[in-house]
Amino acid sequence: MRYWCLVILLCSCLPTQAQISDSLQQPIEYIIGGISIFGNKKTKDYIILREATLKKGDRVTPDQLSQKLIESKQLIYNTGLFVDDSVYVDRLQGNVAFIHIRVKERLYFLPLPYFRLVDRNFNEWWVQQNRSLSRVNYGIKFNYNNFTGQNDNLNIWLINGYNQQVALRYNLPFFDKSLKQGINVGFGYSNQREINYATSLTNQQLFFKNDNNYARTFYRVDATYSYRPDQFQRHYFRVSYDSDNIADTVAALNPMFFPNGATQVKYIDFTYLYQYFNTDYNVYPSKGWQAQASLYKRGIDKTTNMWQVGLYGLFAKPILPKTFIVADASATIKFPYNPYFFSQALLGYGSYQMPGLEYYVADGMAGGLAHFSLNHQFLKYIFKNPIKSKTHDKIPFRFYAKIYTDVGYAYNPYINNNLLNNKLLHTWGFGLDIVSIYDFVFRLEYSFNQLGGKGLYLHANNGF
Repeated sequence: MRYWCLVILLCSCLPTQAQISDSLQQPIEYIIGGISIFGNKKTKDYIILREATLKKGDRVTPDQLSQKLIESKQLIYNTGLFVDDSVYVDRLQGNVAFIHIRVKERLYFLPLPYFRLVDRNFNEWWVQQNRSLSRVNYGIKFNYNNFTGQNDNLNIWLINGYNQQVALRYNLPFFDKSLKQGINVGFGYSNQREINYATSLTNQQLFFKNDNNYARTFYRVDATYSYRPDQFQRHYFRVSYDSDNIADTVAALNPMFFPNGATQVKYIDFTYLYQYFNTDYNVYPSKGWQAQASLYKRGIDKTTNMWQVGLYGLFAKPILPKTFIVADASATIKFPYNPYFFSQALLGYGSYQMPGLEYYVADGMAGGLAHFSLNHQFLKYIFKNPIKSKTHDKIPFRFYAKIYTDVGYAYNPYINNNLLNNKLLHTWGFGLDIVSIYDFVFRLEYSFNQLGGKGLYLHANNGF
């Protein structure tokens, strides 16, 4: 009897098959034994490793390891240095994981011919300016990206044609051993034969052209200090000196172009910019979010004094396979309010664009935009390069169908009787986006606006 009691007790202490299986399936911890990089002929190893969220000696769970491999691949690609990259576990030795990073480098030295329209967008040039080839800038851009293998860029632009421009810029993202501090310095000089001197009551730009002399001359010298505490955040502090001169005729046409009817202003300006990027692809995000805040101060005297505060946010989320939504919004305010034209640019300028209102601008001292789109990737095409290349052998093109809607508002305390100011603006439409290497994004959009206008609009941007 004692013998059987002992047997029963021992059996009850033995683990069951389910318990053994559960034990085997318990998450284990991996140790990163090393990271090896392949394919970077120009780029320094530490520039790539700086973007990776895995470091030698890190201890991670299997789920964390999978997430960090994806995250590192996205961050390395978002440096703009490569046409493709992969980050993966090459081998396991027990619980020690060895990571491989493989990259295909871009072409870094690009002495490209320069050909660009002077108008704000293609449609404005094609329709309103009658496709005039006289409204074209041409020249050459010497862009030496990744100049010393540290993701630093040297740019020299020599532009002629409608306007004349000389620009020199050097950007070094990291100059310290911790790879957190950088510097950017630049100089620019331009002459324009035509100038937008005012905006009509129908929100059209009004131009003055001087065939015998220049209507505007501008030059700037600037320096920027940058700080990146991690892979996601960026801080920029810029100071610049600017000189802006206009022809006497421009001041006569619009005495409010500069303060006091002046034909020249000179000022120092200061900018602080904060950026946060946590998206799969910063140029065309389908997952994650971005945020930006800026503070700008122009001038140190009453004549040129202006403050400007800006905010921007973006959120992208997949909702179905290859289908995602994007919502982004921006807002800005300038103070103190002043009626001078060189302080008024808002909707229709820079990044403040509304699809369907490409032919219009809305000046103002405060405003905002909101955009929402539903995007679906319906095709991915791989173009096989007939020219033998180790890095550019395959060029991917992704095609997205989309529908979108936008709302905007431009507040101007000095204008109350035109089409677009001090009114809630609304546009909507559908389109096609084509995305490829070198941050190339081509947008073909058919848009509608609340004025009853509609039309096909083309937009393109790239990393060249």
